[in-house]
Amino acid sequence: MIVIEYKIKAKPHQYKAIDEAIKTVQFIRNKSIRYWMDAPKDTKINRFALNKYSTELRSQFDFVKDLNSMAVQAAAERAWSAISRFYENCKKKVSGKKGFPRFQKDCRSVEYKTSGWSLHPTKRRITITDKKGIGELKLLGKWDIHTYNVKDIKRIRLIRRADGYYCQFCLNITVTDVQPKTGKEIGLDVGIESFYTDSNGYQEPNPKFLRKAETSIKKSQRQIYKKVKGSSGRRKARKVYAKKHLKVSRQRNEHAKKLARNVCTSNDVVAYEDLSVKNLVKNHCLAKSISDASWYLFRQWIEYFAAKFDKLAIPVPPHYTSQKCSNCGVIVKKSLSTRTHVCTCGCELHRDTNAAINILNLAKNREGHSRINATGVGVSTLLGENLVEQILT
Repeated sequence: MIVIEYKIKAKPHQYKAIDEAIKTVQFIRNKSIRYWMDAPKDTKINRFALNKYSTELRSQFDFVKDLNSMAVQAAAERAWSAISRFYENCKKKVSGKKGFPRFQKDCRSVEYKTSGWSLHPTKRRITITDKKGIGELKLLGKWDIHTYNVKDIKRIRLIRRADGYYCQFCLNITVTDVQPKTGKEIGLDVGIESFYTDSNGYQEPNPKFLRKAETSIKKSQRQIYKKVKGSSGRRKARKVYAKKHLKVSRQRNEHAKKLARNVCTSNDVVAYEDLSVKNLVKNHCLAKSISDASWYLFRQWIEYFAAKFDKLAIPVPPHYTSQKCSNCGVIVKKSLSTRTHVCTCGCELHRDTNAAINILNLAKNREGHSRINATGVGVSTLLGENLVEQILT
């Protein structure tokens, strides 16, 4: 499955129509959540019950009826996605908050399944055919949607972002690009001082996109509070502020994608730490730096390119990889401030290089490990979790 994204060019009244469709999706999702909350305990509420309830909403509200029926179902499925995630966390006895479904206030997209839209023969324009009045939209971009069969398009998503509106096409196809074998193996240790350090001793510099843009972001944030609430000036200031955050997000994504592709094309086996970033960011002293490094995003792209290029990506437990000597296996305890590993056996390495070698050794020596390609999400652009879950259901 891949996702191809285009920017949309339309008229002002069409943008307003897209906003109205997005508001309708938010209304349906929140009403479905409320329906689940108010249902008696002995009533079984599942995905099919919410789909049935969304049909009732179409008969009660004209603005819901104007939205395509499959788009209404997709909105109800978003509610079920949040509910089912809450149930799963309860069954797994996840520590802390279980993720009880909340009412959404900032919905930014509307999804159409196999109906409610039609492509122009040139496949450079798309027409939304429901009664919301969106009409024909021009698609701007360099993607090659025209080379795919229309039957392979399983979802259409219209997205509102800080810098405009976008259209995503979700295609049910498998992308493979088998690369020649290199016979090389590599272990990766991610960090804050350097983005990652490999088992060969190379250290990739940490770009620190948020830290570099922080001054500009804070300045634009202060401009918001100087404007009157509800004024057009405040709305414009918020848009400037949102664009700066969007730029940082895109920089992180492109950086992680480029590095992951290079690592997977240069090596047959890539070993990396199976980190729980959710727990790591609980350290308030390092939370911002950890989030800025985007370790999990880097891992996602490694898994994706490993599957695409027919390479092997192996996650290993991170326990004691920095403390254990990669030469003799003795535990050498050190604090985070100690950046050099020095062992009694004579091994002297950078702390992160030592950890990267240990990660590679663990990947080689682990018995019973399923040595298969990691299956990442096959996308040209990283897509939201909801869309993935709904495609699979």
